[in-house]
Amino acid sequence: MTTSLSSLASMPRAEPRQQVCETHGAFESINFIGRIWSKCPGCAADAAAKEKAEQDAREHQARKAAWEQRLGESCIPPRFTDRTLNNFVASTPEQEHALAFATAYADGFAEVIKTGRSALFVGNVGTGKTHLAAGIALRLMRRDGRPVLFTTVMRAVRSVKDTWSRGADKTEAQAVAALVFPDLLILDEVGVQFGSEAEKLILFDVLNERYEKRRPTLLLSNFGVDEVRAYLGDRIFDRLREDGGEAIPFDWESQRGKVQA
Repeated sequence: MTTSLSSLASMPRAEPRQQVCETHGAFESINFIGRIWSKCPGCAADAAAKEKAEQDAREHQARKAAWEQRLGESCIPPRFTDRTLNNFVASTPEQEHALAFATAYADGFAEVIKTGRSALFVGNVGTGKTHLAAGIALRLMRRDGRPVLFTTVMRAVRSVKDTWSRGADKTEAQAVAALVFPDLLILDEVGVQFGSEAEKLILFDVLNERYEKRRPTLLLSNFGVDEVRAYLGDRIFDRLREDGGEAIPFDWESQRGKVQA
């Protein structure tokens, strides 16, 4: 025999009664229906709080794991994973200009990627080029979840050349695609290599495909603009300068060790 909801609602309820919880003491228990009585509200609140804390911990762990995976995939050197735009020390007008450019580039990246506007950081070692590049990358990754790849020209070229050997686990096209895929590619140590024709051809393939797909590239070099142009060649260099691409000079003394707490 079934009982309708309306008949259940019309059934008489017992008067509230006093109960004692070993943890929270006395409380008033309400009869919902039949032999069902409300339990200690303090225990219910504790259980809800515990469940929420556990859920928050799971979500925090998931976010942490996702961030660590994204950070690992970016290949930002561990030494620079704490280098942000906020802790770059800018004590001269030239440094302030470089920081302002990097900040505007990161904060306006939604517009940057519409045109594929690239940039070139040039200057002596220890002047903060990698710091600001890492700062841009970290902001894009944290704020927008954008894929970013940091690598040296030598490693990028080697990743393609490695596919030429017998038994390679990927094709040349796949190696190039891995360099083209990220929303931002940061290429460090431009000009340190030998500049062979094979190397230049690989760089052209990567940078030209990124150019065609409007995916910006940030290049870092310890050499001057003219030397970078000579190394890359006019075809690559002109593509990097299109759509407002700028060369930012870092022509001050080494800033290593000057990081804000």
